[in-house]
Amino acid sequence: MKNLARILLSLVLLLITLGAILIFSAKGYTYLVSHISKIIFAFGAFIFFAVLPYKYYRNLSKFFLIGIVLVLVYTLFFAPAVKGASRWINLGFIRFQPSELAKIFLLMHLAVMIESKGEKIKDFNQGLKFMLLWIGIVSALIFLQPNVSTTIIVAFTSFVLLYVGGARFFHLSGIVGGLMILGGAGAMLFDHSRTRILTFVNSLLEGGNINLQVLQSKIALGSGGLFGIGIGHSRQSDLFLPEPHNDFIFSVVGEELGFFGAIAILVAYMAIFFVGILIAKRAKDDLGQLLAFGISFTIVLSAFIHVAVGLGLLPTTGITLPFISFGGTSIIIFSISIGILINIALRANKHQELRRARA
Repeated sequence: MKNLARILLSLVLLLITLGAILIFSAKGYTYLVSHISKIIFAFGAFIFFAVLPYKYYRNLSKFFLIGIVLVLVYTLFFAPAVKGASRWINLGFIRFQPSELAKIFLLMHLAVMIESKGEKIKDFNQGLKFMLLWIGIVSALIFLQPNVSTTIIVAFTSFVLLYVGGARFFHLSGIVGGLMILGGAGAMLFDHSRTRILTFVNSLLEGGNINLQVLQSKIALGSGGLFGIGIGHSRQSDLFLPEPHNDFIFSVVGEELGFFGAIAILVAYMAIFFVGILIAKRAKDDLGQLLAFGISFTIVLSAFIHVAVGLGLLPTTGITLPFISFGGTSIIIFSISIGILINIALRANKHQELRRARA
């Protein structure tokens, strides 16, 4: 398991280093300094969660989740709106997005509940309904900010974790179907999400581009060719491509590193996912297995949604590219996720060594 932890850490450090280089290339020295300060803070959070034994989550997860729910309520009613959405809390040294932390705390508490309920998760009244209540509360608060894309990720990863944890497909499929109808109808109530959905559908029907962002993104990806035009030589990030350091940083990857560079990045994310699955399989208990799977799935899902948006395969969202995009909340939360994965791997390794010693 130590080898898996080393591989995982190496992949993440590689992506973080590449992200810093691309941010410097796209936005310059000022953004790089800001990003490095966030990386330092993220490293501290990583160390904390890598050291804190994950068995303590059994007692702490509910308090973590209740705390972040209260923060989400505060954000919804009292945080100032930015671009029409109340998603951020300004702490002075960092602008924090509570919904990102809610994703990991919800997964954490769901894993604890699934382990504690055991076979009762197959029964709607005795097990499943309590987990659905937490998913509904967190998803609703994030949706109302409004933040439709994060709501989808939170709900989807949660239901996948419930299914992996033993919930009946019959129960989940009916609930998911109903939520898709309600969520789609609700998304049409907000101007920004309605515009994105309608323009995306229109692009599919007429064969055009979704918007200027996606058009410039495709130009960036296409201009890189097979091998790219070189680090620091991006032309699309100069006034043409919106948010080249954040929402569309994969397009800069394609332009500067080319097709093979972009594929290598995707392979790195798949490698993180498979290493996470191996850690889950070798974890010493159900909590470790569920946490490792949920975290790994969230990382790879976020990465591929980001890439799909850049390619025009999904409506435009604000989903960052894990470990690469600029943004304090993103790099910190994903670093916490990796810290938990490393923790699970190391605890499983110690457990195996203890069993061998006893034998």
